[in-house]
Amino acid sequence: MSRGDVPTSGPVTLTIDGKDVTVPAGTTVFDAARISGITIPTLCHQQNETPVGVCRLCVVEVGGKAMNASCIRPVEPGLKVVTNSDSIQTARKVIVELLMSDHKAPCVREQHTADCELESWARQFGVERPRFDGRLSQRGQDDSSLSILVDHSACILCDRCIRACAEIRDNNVIARRGKGYDATIAFDTDVPMGSSSCVSCGECMVSCPTGALTNKKLVGQDLGEGESPDVQELLQLPIFKGVSGTFLQLNRGSIIQRTIKAGEIIFREGEFGSTAFYVLEGKVDVFISTPRAHVNTTAQQGFFSRLKSKLMSRREDEREEENLTRDFISIDAPVDLSYDKPVAELSAGDLFGEMSCMSFYPRSATVRAVTDVVVLEMLRNVLDVLQKNKTFRAQLDRKYRERALDNHLRSVPILRSLTSEFIDRLREKVQLIRYAPGDVIFKQGDVADAFYLVRLGFVKITENYPGGELILGYLSKGNYFGEIGLLGGGHRNATCSALDHVEVVKIAAEEFNAMIEQFPDIRASLQASAKERLHENELRYKRVTTVPVDQFLDQGLMQAQSLLVLDLDKCTRCDQCVKACADSHDGVTRLIRDGLRFENFLVATSCRQCRDPLCMVGCPVGSIRRRNSLEVIIEDWCIGCGLCAENCPYGNINIHQFQVPLENPEFDLDQSGELVVKKARIVRKATSCNLCHDHPEPNCVYACPHDAAHRVSPADFFAEVSARVDGANAS
Repeated sequence: MSRGDVPTSGPVTLTIDGKDVTVPAGTTVFDAARISGITIPTLCHQQNETPVGVCRLCVVEVGGKAMNASCIRPVEPGLKVVTNSDSIQTARKVIVELLMSDHKAPCVREQHTADCELESWARQFGVERPRFDGRLSQRGQDDSSLSILVDHSACILCDRCIRACAEIRDNNVIARRGKGYDATIAFDTDVPMGSSSCVSCGECMVSCPTGALTNKKLVGQDLGEGESPDVQELLQLPIFKGVSGTFLQLNRGSIIQRTIKAGEIIFREGEFGSTAFYVLEGKVDVFISTPRAHVNTTAQQGFFSRLKSKLMSRREDEREEENLTRDFISIDAPVDLSYDKPVAELSAGDLFGEMSCMSFYPRSATVRAVTDVVVLEMLRNVLDVLQKNKTFRAQLDRKYRERALDNHLRSVPILRSLTSEFIDRLREKVQLIRYAPGDVIFKQGDVADAFYLVRLGFVKITENYPGGELILGYLSKGNYFGEIGLLGGGHRNATCSALDHVEVVKIAAEEFNAMIEQFPDIRASLQASAKERLHENELRYKRVTTVPVDQFLDQGLMQAQSLLVLDLDKCTRCDQCVKACADSHDGVTRLIRDGLRFENFLVATSCRQCRDPLCMVGCPVGSIRRRNSLEVIIEDWCIGCGLCAENCPYGNINIHQFQVPLENPEFDLDQSGELVVKKARIVRKATSCNLCHDHPEPNCVYACPHDAAHRVSPADFFAEVSARVDGANAS
């Protein structure tokens, strides 16, 4: 009987290693051997998977001479199979050597659990070091997913992950790309795994025989005491509907169920966090207890004297540059807090702490249990899976549209006049979009087709200038972008990208145009802001193109809007400038006589109003912003978490402690939700050197006895110095 005459039904009897075996027609030699208790090694094939014959480790002798991959060879009546001859063992050893030559050993899996299947077979076949020179994947590791580490250098292209993703989970995310040595696995349209449509079900990790796909354990994070729910219990909860039980089993301990008594604090504003909370039962209050006040520094007497710093509300000391129209404070929760009464309530089904969890930013508010509360506390790998879960995502988005969209829109000062009727129109038409860190939302020059509101995370705004890229700012929750291109020109004048995990509300051009037509005050405000931005951009462009930036751009001096420079030819190192600064600010100097140098000038360490204001990145309440002129401002709702001081590369932001007197004590909440006096305390506020912009001269400049210190505009100053140097060289 020829192979073309193999029966398609009924039992088939063949001989494997001298033993008669009877199996159903259509069975493979591999499965027939397994049924009879004979083990054949394999790497690319698992039980109940479609065989592909990729690794060839399962080769056997068929008919006394030919070697076939047993996983794809169907049985035939009377077929004689040998699975363990010397020639077969030699062939398998060579196959293992070839696979090991393209496998980085020990791989991550072997290092952590010592059960890499390939390296285990290598030990059994005595393969210590392959005789062949391989070529490890040039792609290295892909660390973009929060749940799964991808190590292409450990991948042997067995395709088990591809079949697990497609056949078992029906997700169809993973496939092959490239040919020959360039062949690797890829996700979607060859994007990083974290940016793909992968839902982190974990099936590919379970299927992978090596360390190419491994579970990312979040080590070093202790969730403390609490009940670790059983996987089956979690799968019964609506929020985990559709989440892989495999993933939950692999990440036991990343979710803790806690019961919190009424009145207990879950966390406080300003504390650093790495977890998110989901309310299962009960209610919690979210509030800010830090006084809404800015640091006011005033002279006690005369022009040059000791200055006194104290906290003052905007009503006591109104500042022209402050955002006085701000009625809401944006926090890391599905609600915004009223500026005058920063208190809100969350209940069952609400998620809070997302931004702290995903990006490790400080907590933006204090959360306290109103009733006995049951919450799930989770690490960022679990939160990431939930955010990618279509069922849970739809639930959060529905709640946002129903409950939070109104306040979010009205929390943006420029949109406060929107009516309930128009917001209802937008409710189902806006798009809620997520971006991974580094994703570009739109590029400079693109056609303007939408207006955006930041819902979560930080958006980086950049413009292309001669010599490189200029960072205009970082926008947090409660800010908007994309209006300039829609108001005129039709094209984007800047590039906007996600700095971290970002969520935005996208309002299409049609709805934006309807909004500014129906609300002339919004149109006027947007146009005025856009005009100011464009004017400032034009001035910056002229400065950058006329100043010889190549002489000092590398030192970072062009980052500054204002500088304190010391002429070293005149300076005698008397430190009077530093002492004057300390005397002026309660004994805490904001000036260090050190810094970068240009020609005979030293750029002292003071706030440079940086063009890339890293101090703004991560502010949990968005209290650091910059005007269109790029001047950095600390608003009065700063909670003193200290992140801006840590982020400042020049050490020019300090955290100032203030004793809050009894007439302005700490606030807390009573059982009715009202703010009440609790006790006096010490509060913290961020301060920085502003070069005494509200004085004719900074006190450090005034104190210099040798006219060595000067407050300057960097572009103008260095242009003048460069011209003087060039003139001297020419003569």
